[in-house]
Amino acid sequence: MSNTENVVFALLFAVLVLAFLYSAYRLVRRIALGHPDSRLQGSWGRRFLTMLLYAFGQRRVIAKPFGFNHFFLFWGFMVLFLANAEFALNGLFPSFSFRFLGPSLYGLLTLAFDLVSLGVLVCVAIALFRRLVLQPTHIDAKSADALLILSLVAGLMIAYFGFHGSEIASGHMAGPGFMPISQKIAAPLMASFFGASLPLGERVFWWIHALIFLGFLNYLPHSKHLHILTAIPACFCRSFDPAVLVPRETFSPGKTYGVSRIDEFTWKDLLDFSACTECGRCNDNCPATLSGKTLNPRYLIHDGKVNLKADGEKILHGNFDRGLLPLIRENDESPGSVGEDALWACTTCGACMANCPVFIEHVPKIVKMRRHLTENQAKFPEELRNFYESIEQRANPWGLIPQDRTKWAKGLDIPLLSEDERVEYLFYVGCAGSFDSRNRKAVIALVQALRAAGVSFGILGAEERCCGDSLRRLGNEFVFEKLAVENMELFRKYRVKKILTYCPHCYFTLKHDYRQYGLEATVLHHSEFLLDLLQDGKLRLRGEDSLGRVVIHDSCYLGRYNQIYRQPREILRMATGHNPLEMDRRLENSFCCGAGGGRMWMEESAEHRLNIHRTRQALEKSPNTIAVSCPYCMTMFEDGLKNEKASEVRVLDLAEIIAPSIEAPKIT
Repeated sequence: MSNTENVVFALLFAVLVLAFLYSAYRLVRRIALGHPDSRLQGSWGRRFLTMLLYAFGQRRVIAKPFGFNHFFLFWGFMVLFLANAEFALNGLFPSFSFRFLGPSLYGLLTLAFDLVSLGVLVCVAIALFRRLVLQPTHIDAKSADALLILSLVAGLMIAYFGFHGSEIASGHMAGPGFMPISQKIAAPLMASFFGASLPLGERVFWWIHALIFLGFLNYLPHSKHLHILTAIPACFCRSFDPAVLVPRETFSPGKTYGVSRIDEFTWKDLLDFSACTECGRCNDNCPATLSGKTLNPRYLIHDGKVNLKADGEKILHGNFDRGLLPLIRENDESPGSVGEDALWACTTCGACMANCPVFIEHVPKIVKMRRHLTENQAKFPEELRNFYESIEQRANPWGLIPQDRTKWAKGLDIPLLSEDERVEYLFYVGCAGSFDSRNRKAVIALVQALRAAGVSFGILGAEERCCGDSLRRLGNEFVFEKLAVENMELFRKYRVKKILTYCPHCYFTLKHDYRQYGLEATVLHHSEFLLDLLQDGKLRLRGEDSLGRVVIHDSCYLGRYNQIYRQPREILRMATGHNPLEMDRRLENSFCCGAGGGRMWMEESAEHRLNIHRTRQALEKSPNTIAVSCPYCMTMFEDGLKNEKASEVRVLDLAEIIAPSIEAPKIT
């Protein structure tokens, strides 16, 4: 390298590195606009391990076959970071080289650089083939941004081989070590192409490499590949709490609630917008997206990123209203704004979050924006008006009188806590189990099982209130707060220590949301509890052979949010003598029934009904029985089977499946 080249590169390097650092500084400032989030208090060891497993180990990335291509690209860049460090330092200080490490270690490094560069080039070719030929629908296959990035990476590798091939062919590389690709392929090609002008070729490829390297560095903060800088901290800062858990609000006159402007999110929310890899795994698993609704979680996060970039600098300079890009619009046709229809389409099933490689928290952001629409603007789907009024007036979604909560228990002689506080478990029946005629049958079956096992339990009866699950997911935090406080007063009044639930939504809300209100009781879902009774020998089954082919459905709030997958399957195995049939979308990839997130109380257009999609997925397995463990799922499958005219197929709760085959306890 001539002195002139050395000076030019040093100036260029200084300017472009400073430009990159300035872009990174602006990014950090924009993220710091967010509200405080206390998640980083403690758990540092666990966070570091998570970062290693998911950011560097890419555990969620390689869960899908094509993820291995990204894995090799990522680690290719990690290895080539050393090669580029040597390249840059050599450009600044021409005498610098890693040769000081000794011939053996340096030889291993050059071998690794050579082979990895070829590997990265192959990975780029595979990625381009996927985008240009296969064109998967869950990503923007022909995104100009993605194609440019892949082209720059390919250019960087080609420049590497061109430079080193020219160096070797011209004899300018002293002791090249073992670089099989550069020596055996690149060097002959360069010699053939440049001939006597090999020194020129060497400098041309060196400068191509330098310009792509520095240009790529400065393009990153402004491209979709911004995640290269933010994905690692996003994994480190992940939530270890249930992902849908949103903070309590404090209510006071004149205060606004929820999120309507980008800086009203937390700093972790803003980090999420910047960390999105746009891999499409969220929308590839989103039931709303797959059923043709307007919600696309990838676009929602992208809109947040666009909005942060557009409004962040304005807000930093004190502009909180003039000319800001609206975060929420009536439709989502404008980049940088989220459509109201998309927000209300979410079932809060958590499939997007369960599949996101960098732990982006989509659902809490949706709930926060719903809070703004509901509490500040009273803008929500019209059918929710009756739902809200029923809850406010009579503490249940149907608006029935509280005394009707105990109709299902007539003649069963179940103690009320108001009459006997000495029972061990509060059976929190929930609204569906109390008022819905179909789900009452499942509740009665559960009571039969509890009685057969000798469990000490009681109910609140007419004193029970709705837990408020749907209210909180819909963003009506004010009414949720009222119900939670009233329920907590009852729990404290009767000194409740153990709570048994039938509904996963009650289970999740009491177990997690109510912790914010001081609940310390143990909360169990009946699938957990029944399995414990069976395994402890307190319940014995004769075996059930009238169910035929049983296919199991995973409830979102039981499975993804609480990792309860094994228990329902083990109960079915013990009840039938064999494992249940599995749907194609199962476990963490289970397809939502469509009732979560308050969608139970909203209308659905015929072509977008999630329960029809899920029912058809179940019917593909030719079952005689569909096993569920959630009252919402029960209702949605019952309606789905009617729509599909599949009257020969039954939907049964786990309790209904085991109740007929419970052996009477032996008298000793």
